[in-house]
Amino acid sequence: RHVIVLQSILALSPLSHAAWGGTVTLPAETLRDKIRGGLLGQILGNLNGLPHEMKYIAEPGNVTDYQPALPQGAWTDDDTDFEWVYIKVMQDENCLLLPPEQISRLWRERINKRIWCSNQYARQLMDLGIEPPLTGSAVFNPWADFNISGQFLCETFGLLAPALPQQAARIGLNYTRVAIDGEPAQTTQLFTSMIALAFVEDDIDALLDHGLAAIDPDSVIARIVKDVRNWHRQHPGDWRTTRRLLKDKYSRHNGETRDRNGHELNTGAIIAALLYGAGDFVPTLIAAFNFGWDADCNAATAGTIVGVRRGYRWMLAQGWPIVDRYKNTTRDNMPTDETITSFADRLTDLAEKVILEQGGQRQVTNGRIVYQIARQEPACVQRLENGETQTAALRERLQGDIKNTLAQPGSQQALARAAYYAICLDLAPALRQDHPQQWSDALAALSSYPNVVQVIFHHAPTPLGNDLRAKALAAGLQKPPTRANLW
Repeated sequence: RHVIVLQSILALSPLSHAAWGGTVTLPAETLRDKIRGGLLGQILGNLNGLPHEMKYIAEPGNVTDYQPALPQGAWTDDDTDFEWVYIKVMQDENCLLLPPEQISRLWRERINKRIWCSNQYARQLMDLGIEPPLTGSAVFNPWADFNISGQFLCETFGLLAPALPQQAARIGLNYTRVAIDGEPAQTTQLFTSMIALAFVEDDIDALLDHGLAAIDPDSVIARIVKDVRNWHRQHPGDWRTTRRLLKDKYSRHNGETRDRNGHELNTGAIIAALLYGAGDFVPTLIAAFNFGWDADCNAATAGTIVGVRRGYRWMLAQGWPIVDRYKNTTRDNMPTDETITSFADRLTDLAEKVILEQGGQRQVTNGRIVYQIARQEPACVQRLENGETQTAALRERLQGDIKNTLAQPGSQQALARAAYYAICLDLAPALRQDHPQQWSDALAALSSYPNVVQVIFHHAPTPLGNDLRAKALAAGLQKPPTRANLW
């Protein structure tokens, strides 16, 4: 066993090249500094990136000057406030992996506005009593196979698991799979692992190697990472060419929502920002802004990684105008007096729990707290599933309950849920033919959830949304005449 020990418990520099399976010694001051730096980097990337969000689609941006700044403090936005809800309850209940029924309850109580795309769709499925991870299955949620929630809702979970990439990925997947599946789940593993290892690894290329080791080698995400690295090697001083190559290869839907909100272009943009930024905070965020697409999300993820590397004290020493405030503007039944550092300190408390549960120790050396961390090797904890196999398994698992519910409905919610399942699993045609009255009652129950019907017909993207709408119409569900906002 190879033991890596800091020469001084006050050292702030990352620990590089520790052997897998060895022990990393991390002072509590360093852990806190890096967690605060990662969270501040995430928040700066998110909020400073909002002016660039979805502004650069066909062509890149042209940002040349940028000073990180939060002169009025930070505020809640979906890039950080989903995680904030989870972190608060994880800390309150001393539980790292909240169960599906509790996650659904949290959403119903606290996450009801300023949510979009796959998360908005998942929220409506919860009203039917559908729980995670089915709310994030592409069989039931037509956003789930491409949406970027796998990456922009994962970063704080990487901060919980310093030098523990497998556990970071497991925790991250417990929460991102509320709204995503498939390839987007690979992005959760990629970025949580890179963030976890940024505590002990300073080199961006090494972090990318570790990230690749954490995902399915047959995934599209793995090919994207390799492509962007190759283009960067070929064009180290020409990020615009890399951006053009990324767009040309991975745009599949003429720049529509499926591209702009998809994992392909946005993952590639994050990898490119890290490479062209060369580990420096400001150049990394400028690159993330300029690559465009969902630029605030991409800058938040890249900013987390570089923020961990640099640390909070370094960031404050730059003289950037940053007020320590995290104002709640979006989430019900959550604190109204949070600060950036109090949010980060919640993460630090949970990080200690992760370290200890994964075989680490908390010690006192020369009057100071240090953590002995049993460093993990990055590894893929969730491989890709075949879509047809997944659908067949769900059909086999649920069809008996669907038929029983139609025959003896216990509640309107259960009947509506059964109708939705039947439509998605291609069971509706037979049920409509064999049991016309029961099916009519089931459709009436589903129609009593107008937001669910809205997302089916007006808030579901190409291509899976088109398939779902065709199935719903064939099953007899009536399309709402107009599109309505859901919050």
